Amino acid sequence: MKIGTKVNLILIIVVISGILISGIALSNVLYTKAENEITSKALILMQIANSVRSYTNERIQPLLLPKVDDPNQEEFIPESIPTYTLRVVFEKFRQNKEYGNFIYKDATLNPINFRDKADEFEADIVERFRKEPGNKSLSGDRTISGEKLFYNARPFAIQDKSCLRCHTTPELAPKSQIATYGKDHGFGWKLNEIVAAQIVYVPAEDIWKNAYRSFFLIIGVVGIIFTAIVFIMNQLLKKVVLQRIKNIATVAEQVSVGDMNAHFGKQSKDEIGDLAEAFNRMKYSLEIALNMLNKNQK
Repeated sequence: MKIGTKVNLILIIVVISGILISGIALSNVLYTKAENEITSKALILMQIANSVRSYTNERIQPLLLPKVDDPNQEEFIPESIPTYTLRVVFEKFRQNKEYGNFIYKDATLNPINFRDKADEFEADIVERFRKEPGNKSLSGDRTISGEKLFYNARPFAIQDKSCLRCHTTPELAPKSQIATYGKDHGFGWKLNEIVAAQIVYVPAEDIWKNAYRSFFLIIGVVGIIFTAIVFIMNQLLKKVVLQRIKNIATVAEQVSVGDMNAHFGKQSKDEIGDLAEAFNRMKYSLEIALNMLNKNQK
C-alpha cells in the first residue's frame, strides 16, 4: 500500500470516527438546547396567561359581577372566570404559526369546569408541587393517545382573594354558577394553596425536528470542512513529500546503473532535503571510488 493511500485511509478513519463521536455528543447537546428553547417559550406563555388572569380579576370581573350576582341572571357569564378568558386568549394566540402546536392547561384537582380537571398524571404533578414547596418547575415527556409530548409545568396557587368568592362554598358562589356547573365540585379552595399546575404541552416531534435541523446543518458544515482538510492534506503530501521522494528515487535509480551525471538538484532545508544531500554525498563517494578503481585497473 502506497504512502498516499495509507495516509488517506488513516484520515478517512479519523474523520468518520470524529463525526460519529461528535455526532452522538452533538445530538444530545442540540436536543437539550431545543428543550430549553421550548421551555423558555412555555414560560413566556405562562407569564402571558398570568397577565391575562390578573387583568381579568382586576378589570373585567368587577364589570361583570353585578350581572353575575343578579338573582334574575340564569345563565352564568364564563368571561368572569379568569381561566376561561385566558383559555380563549390562548386559542387565539395559537393562530400564530410558531405556537400552533402548543397546548396550555390549568390542570386543577377540583375545578368548577371539568374541562380543567387534572388527569392522573397531572394530579401527580400537582401533589408533587404541594409536597415540595421549593420546587417551581417540572418538565419531561409523557404520551397521550399515542403521541409523545414534552411538558413544562409550574405550580399555581390562589393569591387573589377575589378568586375565593366562587370557590369557597356553594352558598357564597353566584347562583348562575351553581345552575351552570353544580355545587358538588370546585369549592373548598384556600388562599395561597396550590390547587393546580400550569402546564404547557408541545409535541416531542417538534423538539426532535429542531434538533435534527441543527444537527444536519452542523454535520454538513463539519463534513465540508473535513473534506477540504483531506483535499489540502493530499495536495501538500503530494507536493511536499511524495513528489520529492519520487524524484530522489528516480535519481538514485539512475546512479545505481552508472549514470553519474544524474543530480538530485537543489533541495529545501528539511528532512527530505537532508535525505537528498545524503544521497548526493553517497553519489560523490561512489564516483570517487569508481575513479580510483579505474585508475588501479590501468
